[in-house]
Amino acid sequence: QVQLVESGGGLVQAGGSLRLSCAASGRTFSSYTIGWFRQAPGKEREFVAAISWIGGRTAYADSVKGRFTISRDNAKNTVHLQMNSLKPEDTAVYYCAADFNTVTGTSTTISEYDRWGPGTQVTVSS
Repeated sequence: QVQLVESGGGLVQAGGSLRLSCAASGRTFSSYTIGWFRQAPGKEREFVAAISWIGGRTAYADSVKGRFTISRDNAKNTVHLQMNSLKPEDTAVYYCAADFNTVTGTSTTISEYDRWGPGTQVTVSS
């Protein structure tokens, strides 16, 4: 079974940067799309970014375009989310997830994802 674990969250001032990582263990990382989602208190979980494993196609939510960058390291079974120019509204628990049924696409909806990590807290102070 695939296990996903996020890391890299923390407290940062507005305008700062954080780099989140999603590490996978178990099944090979090479055959599915990985996405990042976030959930703020009292709000629904929302899509942030995704990357396909074949072709490296990426997708971003409009709210993070130009500020966040998703990338992958196949050799280390890891996906990163570089977050720059952070805003207080980026405060949330960030989750990575695996879509086992998509290899070349970039899934953007929660229902497409099969396995989730426990999440990592990101807090941006104003």
